[in-house]
Amino acid sequence: MDDYLELNRANWDARVPVHVGSAFYDVEGFKAGRCPLRGFELDEVGDVSGRRLIHLQCHIGLDTLAWARLGAEVTGLDFSEAAVERARALAAECGIPARFVTADVYDAVEALGETYDIVYTGVGALVWLPDVTRWARAVAALLRPGGFLYLAEFHPFADVLDEETGTTVTHDYFERGPHVWDEPYTYTDGAALAHTRTMQFRHGLGEIVTALAAAGLRLEFLHEHDHTLFRRYGTLVAGDGGYRLPYGAPRLPLMFSLRASAGSASPPAGDPPGASSAPTE
Repeated sequence: MDDYLELNRANWDARVPVHVGSAFYDVEGFKAGRCPLRGFELDEVGDVSGRRLIHLQCHIGLDTLAWARLGAEVTGLDFSEAAVERARALAAECGIPARFVTADVYDAVEALGETYDIVYTGVGALVWLPDVTRWARAVAALLRPGGFLYLAEFHPFADVLDEETGTTVTHDYFERGPHVWDEPYTYTDGAALAHTRTMQFRHGLGEIVTALAAAGLRLEFLHEHDHTLFRRYGTLVAGDGGYRLPYGAPRLPLMFSLRASAGSASPPAGDPPGASSAPTE
């Protein structure tokens, strides 16, 4: 646990040049006007014109800059300096105004020094954080009264099933980790990585929602989706901008999205009853 942050940062630093050159991220397509945001995200977030938006764990900034193209005043935050440097360069190349800051998400309040109308967190982010209670408090502290968090993520239930068929339970839903992985390649096309080990953490849906409620946020909606962004199981088929089980098969929740708003009161201080005791950096 003491090494998780540096272990993961080295891995994500190594991913930056691979991802920038990958077909998966299609940076050249983005420069030409492609929008990387998913359709349901655009529908559920709504109009962002003139609103201040912070993207936590923004990586190379494609989604961040996509929100800027839609009219938001954007800031992106990531713990990888290599990713932040590339995001800044991309913003300059595209002529898109944006601020990018290097910091761990748990230090976001101090690093940013301001509040926002929208906190946005895209897919594949929470697995890198050991403590979602602490994350939720940071989110609440970043929001202006009346602002909201929008989170789109892979559904934690999808992690318990076998990768070949997606029909057999092979993992314990309530086992949180940490899980140490040693994988030579990232999830995109491209060369092998110089730093291959990562430490990841599972979080159940109830754990995430409870953390947000304990931080003083009000849940507006929680939507579960029957599609995902990659062929998670061998049986998934491509279609409608994602991957899903074949027509006629029983459907599974593969992604979820939620929106939670901040009221006028400050988030509660101290640890709420039943708060996670996971170590943090």
